[in-house]
Order: sequence, then structure tokens, then C-alpha cells
Amino acid sequence: MDTLRNRAETEKIAALLGEEPQRLDFLGTLPAEDLRRLREQASAALFDGQPEMLDRIAKATRLVPAAVAAAISQKALGPRLAAAVAGRLEPARAADIIDKLPVAFTAESCAHLDPRRISGIVDRLDEDLTVRIAVALAERGDHLTMGRFVGHLRDSALERILPQIPDAAVLRTGYAVDMPQRLGRVVELMGEERLEQVIGAASAHGLWPEALAVAGLVSGEQRARIASLAARRPQDELDSLVRTVAAQDLWESLLPLVALLEAEERRAVAVLPSLRDGDVLERVVQAVVATALWAEFLPLVELLPEDSRTTVAAAAARLTDAELDALAREVDKQDLWDLVLPLVELMDDEGRQRIFALPAFQDQRTT
Repeated sequence: MDTLRNRAETEKIAALLGEEPQRLDFLGTLPAEDLRRLREQASAALFDGQPEMLDRIAKATRLVPAAVAAAISQKALGPRLAAAVAGRLEPARAADIIDKLPVAFTAESCAHLDPRRISGIVDRLDEDLTVRIAVALAERGDHLTMGRFVGHLRDSALERILPQIPDAAVLRTGYAVDMPQRLGRVVELMGEERLEQVIGAASAHGLWPEALAVAGLVSGEQRARIASLAARRPQDELDSLVRTVAAQDLWESLLPLVALLEAEERRAVAVLPSLRDGDVLERVVQAVVATALWAEFLPLVELLPEDSRTTVAAAAARLTDAELDALAREVDKQDLWDLVLPLVELMDDEGRQRIFALPAFQDQRTT
């Protein structure tokens, strides 16, 4: 999951700084958790470093009725400055003013609100207003802000919001969620039929990475449900998933899902046209070497057509001695020899000899 979590965190940092995500590509080598902490520190520095003028405006705002403060916010401050002032107010006072503002103005302001103030304000908003703001954010396509807020919403609000926002917006919001521990509850509230529709939107809108991100953030049982529903999609859609994964090198996100499938579902994946493509198979072998996902990959290899298995065997035979030995030791540790030996038989003589000479293989023969 690190690749997708890293990508999401980079996009959030870019939005915070008002930069294009491409300008922050250099962050791609850092762990996602480090990027999350960087974002939180940058956010604190930006919001805590606001000019004293905002405190004076906030103080003056407390002296007038909420309706007057709302009119001033809308006509004199604008969305960005109004959000900055709201972050200086007591949550109850901020909620009173928001209640008097047009929903469109509030939705635009949400992107500029101090994230540390979200929970206190949302808890004090009328639920009807919360729902309207969430729908407005979806209409604006502001999924990063939705991802920041969704973890703070009550179940009763989520139950009303979910039917009103498009499937693609659900995926994009899940990808950007700031509180992944709440994502499982969102999936539960959707139900099987809506979850299936949302997975269908991944193919229709080119959102397979977002779907993989959501699957990687939920619990094991929900992850298996998502994997199973995806495996039942029409072959062309499922093939587009594999080609997207190959193009973006997201095997570390896909292979653990494939490992959760029932045998028949795994067979549906194994016969995909993309898994007869030599370039795709070469890439997946390299990814498995890098991530040590042999236990997730080998059960799929067993079901591939023979020409595809031969391609995988040839790619494995070209690995360095160190990579082959690491493979053999991982296979030995997880007792996967029954899946590996048929691959060894498909290698050329040189490849087989290299395998047989490995210390890990020699250890296996003596046990």
C-alpha cells in the first residue's frame, strides 16, 4: 500500500501548499507515514503562523450576532479568510456562523479550514446542514477536503450522504481519507449492491488505483469482499485493472487481493489477456522480487496458461544469484516448493542448474 498512500499524501501536501503534485515528485521515495507527519507539521506551521490580524477579526466577530458575522464573512472576508477566522473561534460560535452562510460558500471555505478544528465544528453543526455541505463538496469535485472531513461524520449523516454522491466520488474520497479507521464503517454502510456499483465505477472512470487504495485500508473481511466483487467484473474491465497495475507498478497492492480470492475467481484472473503479455509478466516478476510477495503470486502462477508460466519461469531464471537465493529461502520458509518446482521444470538447463546450486535448495534436498 505504500505507493498509493504515498501518492495520496503527496497530493494532500501539494493542496496544502497550493502546488501542483508533480512538483513534489521528489517525495515519492519517502515512507507514507513520514509524509503524513510532514503534512501535519506543515499544516500546524501554516495555521499557527497566521497574522495577529485574524485574532482581532475573530474577537470582533464575537461581539455581533451570528447573522451579521456571516454577512461580513461572505461579503468582506471571502472563503479563505473566513475559514482562517473560523479556526480562531470557539467551535460552537463557528458553527453558529456557518449555519447562517450559504452552503456553497461554506463548501468552498472548508478546503481552507484548520484540520485540527474540524471535529469540534462538525460535532456542533445541524446534521441537515452537514449533509448539504458534503453534497456540495462532491459537486465541486473537492475530494481531498471530503477525505479530510468524512472521518468526523456521524453514521446517521453518512447514511444520508452516501446515496446522494456519485460512485466515483466515493472512491476518490476513500482514497483521500484522513482517518482510514473509519473507512470500514463507510463500506459497511454502503451495503453489497452499492459496493458493487462503486467497484464498477473504478473501471468506468479509470479509478482502479483509488479502488486498490480503499481495499488496502479496510479490514481483512471487507478486503476479501472487494477483491471478490472486482474478480466478478467482465473480463475487459478486469483486464484494464491488471494493465493499470502494470503501467503504474502497483503489484504490491493487487497481489495480496488476488491471494484472497476463491479458486474459481483466481482462475478468472489467470486467463486474462494481459497475463499473456510478456512485458506485463516480466514486470510482475520484478515487483514480486522487490516486495517478496511470492506467497501471494505463486498460487496465481499455478493457474496461468502454460505459455505464461513459461514466461514467468524464464524471467525467474534470469534473476541474480542473490535474488534467486532470496526467492528460494522465502519459498522454503512458507513451504511453497510444490508451487515452485513445476516452474523450475519449465526453465532451460542453465536456469535449472542455477536453482539446484542454490544454498537454500541444497538445504531443502537434505531435509
